[in-house]
Amino acid sequence: MSVILRWLLDLLARLLRTLDWPLLGALSALMAIGLAVLYSAGGQSTSLVIAQGARFGVGLAAMWALSRMPPSQLRNWSPLVFGLSLVPLVLVLFLGSGRSGAHWLNLGVFYFQPAELLKLSLPMMVAWYLSRDALPPRLPAVLVGCAIIAAPTALILLQPDFGTAMLVATSGAFALYLAGLSWWWFAAAAGSIAAIAPAAWLWLLRPYQKDRILTFLDPESDPLGAGWNIIQSKIAIGGGGLTGKGWGEGTQAHLNYIPEHTTDFIFAVLSEEFGWAGVAVTLALYLFVVGRCLWIAAEARDGYSRLIAGALGLAFCVYVIVNGGMIAGLLPVVGVPMPLLSFGGTSAVSLLAGLGVVMAVRAHRPVHMH
Repeated sequence: MSVILRWLLDLLARLLRTLDWPLLGALSALMAIGLAVLYSAGGQSTSLVIAQGARFGVGLAAMWALSRMPPSQLRNWSPLVFGLSLVPLVLVLFLGSGRSGAHWLNLGVFYFQPAELLKLSLPMMVAWYLSRDALPPRLPAVLVGCAIIAAPTALILLQPDFGTAMLVATSGAFALYLAGLSWWWFAAAAGSIAAIAPAAWLWLLRPYQKDRILTFLDPESDPLGAGWNIIQSKIAIGGGGLTGKGWGEGTQAHLNYIPEHTTDFIFAVLSEEFGWAGVAVTLALYLFVVGRCLWIAAEARDGYSRLIAGALGLAFCVYVIVNGGMIAGLLPVVGVPMPLLSFGGTSAVSLLAGLGVVMAVRAHRPVHMH
């Protein structure tokens, strides 16, 4: 019996050896917090928690599978993965559904958001292209890298989904930055965006997008209309105080003052029920995840591994900042979920899959003998 037990334990150790346990521990804590807040925000709905738990299960399976792939294999597959992820991004423009555009594909069993795939496949593709030559990249390589980023970003803007488009573009831009691209490139890009902003306001932005920006600048101008979301979110955050009102005791979500309280604004629910203490713990876990990804990137032995691990870690940081800034009224509302807290399948699975790639970089790092 002890021989069988030892064999089973040895098999389990071999199967799980590629997982990065500190990173997995922080992610597990975030998922547990997410399910607890979701249970409260969803009106004590166990079906909602079970559905999200199942999505986490799929994401963890994808994480485990990707962690077992050597980065060299992931690098070789990057162009194919990128190309395949563009297909549903084109299809959603013709077959998609959504309240303010075509963001989702109805697959019968579940709804699928193609843009989420690009948060992983785009930095993989940019890292693959840039790592083929010496770094920092020369001008032609930078221009091709920008074109790789521009193609999916434009397709997502056509949906239209400005928030996700900017996050996807950011994930690709981080790969360029980590490749050693000079700061003046990014300064020039920011200057170009500022220069075309007036034209974009007049001809490109839709009425609801303009409303979001105007509401961000002055939420009290329309407190019962466009400003309602931000005002109620701020009330929830302020109402939580230091230790919160208690799990399941938040009034803003349970009385339906906060819209989208299981998705985009779930962090406001956490703030009200668990207070600053709960927010600090959650943000500390997010910070650990980002720091761990950057440490793994710094320890990587090849260019591709360093670029992909670093880009995914920094992109994760941006997702947290954008959603946190949105619910606090520091950034316009753009419909970006809070990682592993907001209800949603495609986002959670793609995020966990991306962190599986980071774990692969750590697990398959060659050891140099001294």
